Amino acid sequence: MRDFFTVSILVATIASGIRLATPYLLAGLGETIGQRSGVLNLGVDGVMQLSAFFSYWAVLETDNLWLGMVIGLVVGLVMGVIYAVVTVVLKAQQGISGIGIFLFGLGFSDLMFRRQVGTPKPANQLPEIPIPLLSDIPWVGEALFEHSVVTYAAFATVPLLAWMLRSTTFGMNIRAVGENPQAADSLGVSVAWNRTFAILIGNGMAGLAGAALVLELGIFQPNLTNGLGFIAVALVYFGAWRPVGIMSGALLYGLVAAVVLQWKAQGIIPRGASDIAAMAPAVLTILALIILAGRVQAPAALTRPFSRH
Repeated sequence: MRDFFTVSILVATIASGIRLATPYLLAGLGETIGQRSGVLNLGVDGVMQLSAFFSYWAVLETDNLWLGMVIGLVVGLVMGVIYAVVTVVLKAQQGISGIGIFLFGLGFSDLMFRRQVGTPKPANQLPEIPIPLLSDIPWVGEALFEHSVVTYAAFATVPLLAWMLRSTTFGMNIRAVGENPQAADSLGVSVAWNRTFAILIGNGMAGLAGAALVLELGIFQPNLTNGLGFIAVALVYFGAWRPVGIMSGALLYGLVAAVVLQWKAQGIIPRGASDIAAMAPAVLTILALIILAGRVQAPAALTRPFSRH
């Protein structure tokens, strides 16, 4: 345990925690936009899994990391179109529709992996890009300013999204259709279009999250996400539908996961208890949700289909 509290190990653990937090943050921020418009998407994990595979496959075939990221985004947008048609146009029950998207993403990505790849093969990974001057700061620079461009972009999205929801017409419309769609509709705000745009943004970000996950690791395997998308949905509640709160939850989850991995590598956690210790981030999230239950207010129209009377 004493070795863990050396500066080098702590800095490496913090850096790892930030990297691990990135896909949770991207997916959680995207889901926030959807939920603020009144749409719950439980298919985030399936979208991430599907995007992760196609991003990985694209990079295997072309060695082009940016093409892989674009493919992940496109896959997320395609799944967003499907989900918007099902939930906004056909007004299907959102929870069941989301589970359907999850199962499709999980099954189809597994099928495509077995047919097109077969066994896990290493692919190019996202490179770390040190920020000039800031990365030279002792200890802090290595922990905070030596990450991939996707990690920087994910954290830069937090203030951008907060501003968009609070200060732009689009953001206020999103909030309006999520709180009182009848009143928004009476003022000429299109509930269907705003919810559709919110779904597309949310699924696009989930696609980027899946691509970031697999290209940080440099390898794909069936069920790679392992429930990560469901944790991202939980982080929306943890963060009370606020981007800064979701970032805090993602960082907490990532740092706890990084600590567990570091302790396992150092042998601090006994081999027999490693599986139990791996559950620590999820248990922490559940405990936080229990504590927060009843203290946060969800969008009033969340999960409610809108119909003009």
